[in-house]
Amino acid sequence: QVQLVESGGGLVQAGGSLRLSCAASGRTFSSSAMGWFRQAPGKEREFVARISWSGENTYYTDSVKGRFTISRDNAKNTVYLQMNSLKPEDTAVYYCAADILGNGRYVYWGQGTQVTVSS
Repeated sequence: QVQLVESGGGLVQAGGSLRLSCAASGRTFSSSAMGWFRQAPGKEREFVARISWSGENTYYTDSVKGRFTISRDNAKNTVYLQMNSLKPEDTAVYYCAADILGNGRYVYWGQGTQVTVSS
C-alpha cells in the first residue's frame, strides 16, 4: 500500500512559480516510479511528468518542458514538481501517482492539489 498526499498548490500570477510536493507512505516508494498528472475543468486528466525510482530518468509532456522539473528525495519519501513560468493554461488539479511495478500503470493516486494561474 502507498498513500500519497499532495501539497503546495495555490493561486499565482502568470509567470510565477510554485513547488508541489507529494509525500508518500509505504515501503515501496523508493522502488516506485512516480508521476504527476493534472486535470483542468471540463478536460480529461493528462500526464505531466514522470521520474524513475532512482531519479535518473525523467519525462515531460511537451507543454511543460523547460518550465517544470520533477524530482524526488527517497530519504524523505517525497516527490516534487517545480513549476516555473506558469501560464493560465496550467490551471488544474494536480495529482501525484505511483507506478509500483515500473510498467507505466499508476496504481496509487493522491487526492490532488489545486493550482490556479491568473492572467
